[in-house]
Amino acid sequence: MGIVPIIITAVIALVVGGAIMWFVSNSLTTVKSKKILENAQKEAETIKKDKLLEVKEQYISLKADLESQVNAKNAKLQATESRLKQQEIALNQRQSELSKRRNEVDMMRENMHGQLDAIERKRQDLEKIHRMEIERLEVISGISAEEAKERLSQSLKEEAQTAAAAYINEVMEEAKMTANKEAKKIVVQSIQRVATETAIENAITVFPIESDEIKGRIIGREGRNIRALEAATGIEIIVDDTPEAIVLSGFDPVRREVARLALHQLVQDGRIHPARIEEVVNKVRKQVEEEIVETGKRTTIDLGVHGLHPDLIRMIGRMKYRSSYGQNLLQHSRETANLCAVMAAELGLNPQKAKRAGLLHDIGKVPDEELELPHAIYGMKLAEKYKEKADICNAIGAHHDETEMTTLLAPIVQVCDAISGARPGARREIVEAYIKRLNDLEQLALSYPGVVKTYAIQAGRELRVIVGADRITDVETESLSNEIAKKIQDEMTYPGQVKITVIRETRAVAFAK
Repeated sequence: MGIVPIIITAVIALVVGGAIMWFVSNSLTTVKSKKILENAQKEAETIKKDKLLEVKEQYISLKADLESQVNAKNAKLQATESRLKQQEIALNQRQSELSKRRNEVDMMRENMHGQLDAIERKRQDLEKIHRMEIERLEVISGISAEEAKERLSQSLKEEAQTAAAAYINEVMEEAKMTANKEAKKIVVQSIQRVATETAIENAITVFPIESDEIKGRIIGREGRNIRALEAATGIEIIVDDTPEAIVLSGFDPVRREVARLALHQLVQDGRIHPARIEEVVNKVRKQVEEEIVETGKRTTIDLGVHGLHPDLIRMIGRMKYRSSYGQNLLQHSRETANLCAVMAAELGLNPQKAKRAGLLHDIGKVPDEELELPHAIYGMKLAEKYKEKADICNAIGAHHDETEMTTLLAPIVQVCDAISGARPGARREIVEAYIKRLNDLEQLALSYPGVVKTYAIQAGRELRVIVGADRITDVETESLSNEIAKKIQDEMTYPGQVKITVIRETRAVAFAK
């Protein structure tokens, strides 16, 4: 055989072998694929069965839940239905009862209509009989019914007026007696319950010194020290032959106190020259101002008066260094406040308000600047400025009758101010000036025509004027009292107020022998 056939035979063998091998390999792959598919189908069937079982179980549980909910709702519906049935039964019963009552009411209404008709008939019969009796009485008496009514009403009216007038007079007399008695009782109790003190002040202050040698040091070379001291304090310093004493003279107690304290420090220190004097006076003035504020605060705390403006508290402290007719103004205001509280409590009013008004009533006497207004009016304006209540402002302004009283606090403050100022020892006045003022009062009233006698009583707080009954009429007495009051206000200076009482009387005298 040749080579070519052998090569062809080899190639054919190789091709056939490759084909056989490819076929075998493809056959093996097909068998594996079938097995994989079979296994996948089996697993799918298993998973499908499991899922179906899970779905069935969920369906069964949901079905059970729904059935339980439906059963609960059915039970509620049945209970509601039974309740509605019971209510329906009760309503039916009530309706039947109402229908019975309605029938009863209808029957009663019919009976009442019958009774009313009978009453109306009886009323008409009675009116007829009444008219007949009136006509009969008119025939017997000879006057008509209207005239009889008018006479009877007039008679009853006159009797009632007489009885009412007598009763009113009796009540008024009793009220006057009771009011006077109660007023005196309240005033006496108030005075007894308030402790009083008397503080008399002068217009001078005596400064004691250890030796007359200090007088020369106070005067200084050519009087420069004493001039510097007087210029710084505004106080006249009198250095005379009085042993171991220097007199400080001035109308302002605050300035006198500043001068006294400054002198005390200068004498103790020993350094007395104009520069040192000015320094010490300024320092002492600040100390006195602080003491004034502290005094005001302590006073308000002692009296229990709270919420005052700081400027009002400072003015209260300044009262310590002010006097009126020798009576210390702060002590007078404290006493008036306590009297007002006691009297207000007795009358059933607010004692705290009364105490506040009594403390502030003379606040207008310590102004920071000189004014021409009366102290009561100025004090009222100060209280209004610092937001005090209207009733307290009115009590301050009306305590000398310079404004109209609008509250009950005003007369209480006025009375208590008079009690504090008029009690024995509270105020003093030079005897000659006091007697002269009383004589001037009497002579002023005597200057009017028709005046017979005049009497100044109650320490000059009241002037009684007796006029001739044949010279002045009752109407003229009122105008005379007003004229005298106006003239006293215009021409005289006096503390508080003066009451003018004009008395006109007619006397008939006969003797039996």
